[in-house]
Amino acid sequence: MKILYFYQYFATPKGSWGTRVYEFAKNWVDEGHEVTVVSSIYAKSDLQAEKLIEDQVFDGINVKVINVRVDNKQPVWKRIWTFVAYSFLSCWYALTMKADVVVASSGPITAGLPGLVARYLRGRKFVFEVRDLWPEGAIELGIIKNSFVSKLAYWFEKRCYKASRLVVSLSPGMRDNILKRYPWANVISVPNSANIFLFSEKKSTDVLPSIYKDKKVAIYTGNIGMVNNSDLLFRAAARLKEIGRNDIAIVMVGEGQQKQELLDKSQELDNFTILDLMPKDRLVALVQNSLASLVPLKGSPVLDTSSPNKLFESLAAGVPVIQTTGGWIKDFLDEEKCGVTVDASDEDQLVEQLIYLADNPEAVKRMGERGKKVAAEKFDKDFLSEEMLSGIEEVHSS
Repeated sequence: MKILYFYQYFATPKGSWGTRVYEFAKNWVDEGHEVTVVSSIYAKSDLQAEKLIEDQVFDGINVKVINVRVDNKQPVWKRIWTFVAYSFLSCWYALTMKADVVVASSGPITAGLPGLVARYLRGRKFVFEVRDLWPEGAIELGIIKNSFVSKLAYWFEKRCYKASRLVVSLSPGMRDNILKRYPWANVISVPNSANIFLFSEKKSTDVLPSIYKDKKVAIYTGNIGMVNNSDLLFRAAARLKEIGRNDIAIVMVGEGQQKQELLDKSQELDNFTILDLMPKDRLVALVQNSLASLVPLKGSPVLDTSSPNKLFESLAAGVPVIQTTGGWIKDFLDEEKCGVTVDASDEDQLVEQLIYLADNPEAVKRMGERGKKVAAEKFDKDFLSEEMLSGIEEVHSS
């Protein structure tokens, strides 16, 4: 089977970004399928290019690299431009490449355009993958404010669902949201996955920064910005310092629009550190040796449907999770007892949970073991790649 995959953020484990598409596509190639991914250059990815269009190969995956750079630090208008540029340039491959099934991965919602071109102009079977609820998320968070643009975006989203034989959502919350609005859609949920081998195998502690030597560390990895509720972590560190819990520290690893602001604000805090992006295979040791993994998001209904990579990777590493959403992740952690939920705006709740974990190593061990078990049972990348492939094969044979 020839699979053509439009995904703007492709990365391998050498990068500092989620590797779901790489891992899934690698498994499919190993099973004898031909996979071509059309991607752009993301600041957190390891992809590089010199020409406008380059052909690259990673473990048998053919990657068409469109040299348009996307960075979370870019102004909104520039990011929108990169989304539009990628989607229009990708349409060339939608028109010219042979494919049995075409997969388009959103967000941004503009990634659906080459999928629609392949569906309507070439008669290809189309699978629409929903990683974020676009445009609903952008509208709810105030990124899209113009009513005409909102209506146009919702029309485009509906067109993507109607054109697809299958919709693959990345969380049960996203699936339920889509079916509530479009009950006729064929939707399955295939969450983000964890590389169980990478995150569960013990790594050398030589790479640990000095703050790990004398403090118990809660780690955050990913984008540093408003949507990610990054200021909550700074406020929690300041509160820990205020009450004299100098044995607990918060470490952030990443980039984003609020990084410099938080660095400036935290100069007097020795329990709050921000590290630059690092390859995932080096990041593992930091996660494994942390007291807890922090998964904060701004309080918002649309963010309650999120499926953050860091959640699954932390579980695989055997580290308790502290998160802030009120949706499916809260229900999951309550059921599996491998993490806790705190209010998205209350740093005191976060501090309380960090102190509890720091003072109760047996609870940390117990939660970590449960997390490892459930990650292996429900979120292993090999299992989930087969689940998505089964859906694609049904589309191909229909």
